[in-house]
Amino acid sequence: MQLSSRPFGTTRDGVPVELYTLSNAAGMEADIATFGGALVRLTAPDRDGNLADVVLGYDDLDGYLDDQCYFGRLVGRVANRIGGARLVLDGREYALDRNNGRHHLHGGAGGFHSRVWKAEPIETRVGPALVLRHESPDGDQGYPGNLAVSAIYTLTGDGLRLDFSAATDKTTAVNLTAHSYFNLSGRPGEDCLGHVLTIPARRCLETDAELIPTGCLAEVAGTPLDFKAGVAIGARIRQDFLPLVNGHGYDHCYVLDSRAGLRPAASVVEPVSGRGLEVLTTQPCVQFYSGNHIPEGLPGKGGAVYAERSGLCLEPQGFVDAPGHAPFPEVALRPGEAYRQTILYRFFVK
Repeated sequence: MQLSSRPFGTTRDGVPVELYTLSNAAGMEADIATFGGALVRLTAPDRDGNLADVVLGYDDLDGYLDDQCYFGRLVGRVANRIGGARLVLDGREYALDRNNGRHHLHGGAGGFHSRVWKAEPIETRVGPALVLRHESPDGDQGYPGNLAVSAIYTLTGDGLRLDFSAATDKTTAVNLTAHSYFNLSGRPGEDCLGHVLTIPARRCLETDAELIPTGCLAEVAGTPLDFKAGVAIGARIRQDFLPLVNGHGYDHCYVLDSRAGLRPAASVVEPVSGRGLEVLTTQPCVQFYSGNHIPEGLPGKGGAVYAERSGLCLEPQGFVDAPGHAPFPEVALRPGEAYRQTILYRFFVK
């Protein structure tokens, strides 16, 4: 197991950014930048043992500074959307940053994805790890409370583990996730429509035309949102089905079976290479996003050119817009409580 680092440039206000590389005995590598905690590169083997990078991103820091897709970034304080940028906690209302029309998205324009995290490399019994820490002050993007956050990336023998923790001095909202775009083909710039996706969920959150949850759960059986049996992403994506029309493709939050501990959230296989990815989580939901808004002709890593649906996101998280819907499990964090959630990306071949 190995861990190394090198400079990755400086932000436009002069803050240095480092790029850390974790390696394991199988030859897999993960590159993680302190800017946004971005997963810049992650290699995985195909059925013949050939390693290839399976995440979208950029060759240099400038790409991430200009990026509007959240490639590989850690997002928070609250992932996904908060309707009307209005947060209500214990009867008190807070106005959040409006960065998605009239709504709040992924923690605001100045959310965790846009901050330089402090890094500390460590060795664990599982493999090399990188501890990232960030201090979010009271009022940051409108959120109450001083929040201390940590994210630990660990490269295991067959994948990558991400452990989140947080603590606050005032009641606030926390719902952290990672926003990596995966393409398991090993052929950068190709679309992901041939990837076969399985999501073991019977229900998803019903949303309106602006992708804000209505507060209702929708059964997926018999609809293009049903991935329980494993279906190619492109098989039904262009159907005239209102949730797909509203999202310009898949951008839906699936509710997992309610049981505690680390459990499967989704799996995806790219048939040509045989690469497979299983995503496990302690969170109650997973957002599936089919890369509908990646700009056409976007320059990516190694000369690749990205476009719509060049990659897919599987983002474990809490219920979207939970503070706006009393029946949803809350994402509030109070003083003295510990926030802990885990995402595990485990690769296999088929």
